[in-house]
Amino acid sequence: MKLIDRLAARLVNPLGLARPRRSAPVGSVVDLNADLGESAGHDDELLQLVTSANIACGFHAGDADTIHRSIEAAREHAVAVGAHPSLFDRENFGRKELPVTPDEVFDAVTYQLGVFRAIAEALGVRPNHVKLHGALYNMAARDQKIADAVARAIKIAEPALILFAPDNSALWRAGEVKGLKIALEVFADRNYLSDGALVPRSQPDALLHDPAEVAMRVLRMLREGKVRSIDGVDVDVRPETICVHGDTPGAVEFARVLRSQLENEGVTIAPPKS
Repeated sequence: MKLIDRLAARLVNPLGLARPRRSAPVGSVVDLNADLGESAGHDDELLQLVTSANIACGFHAGDADTIHRSIEAAREHAVAVGAHPSLFDRENFGRKELPVTPDEVFDAVTYQLGVFRAIAEALGVRPNHVKLHGALYNMAARDQKIADAVARAIKIAEPALILFAPDNSALWRAGEVKGLKIALEVFADRNYLSDGALVPRSQPDALLHDPAEVAMRVLRMLREGKVRSIDGVDVDVRPETICVHGDTPGAVEFARVLRSQLENEGVTIAPPKS
């Protein structure tokens, strides 16, 4: 029995009673992504573990130089690169929801995609995906007008880009309507509410802190398509790309343990293909 299964057995079956073992996700393919170019200080270590890098485009963190260096570093590690657009809010690291209109969101995403694509193409690298950051991600997940503006910007700027989006969200629906390719995203290091939304970072239980627990939760997502919310409710998920936030304390250890356990269970770690 692998370490992750022993941990799971102790947590959910403390008496050691016999029960059927669920089959491991042998043959599964999943992406492991991280938000980079945000001056977290360990991008090089994460690039040895993830398969997709979401690179900050200057609105919440980074600038032209960090975009350039992040893309070069990802290329050296054969990691797929994507734009990580945000609301224009460096003061709050793009994690505060602001009163923006759909037109303003369209302009902001279009601008950031253009900058990112120009630098990537100058380096001979093809952008692979788009992953919204922070407050913009959360707003687009639930607000259909904001989501539609994001999808419209991607469709016009670069329709081949893969949109990272949570399942059953307004952002997912907008991408579907625009005919975008979508990679359904789950979060390894964040807790969930019973409606499928992430627990707000303002709450003390927003983040997970134990790498072994993170790996166990992700394996359950892959095996059963479920994640337990903080309210004790199982939420349906379809993991195609798994996020580990680059600025989460212990992010490198999270990614290392998670990748090791997934590969031990026969899961292939690879970026989505457009």
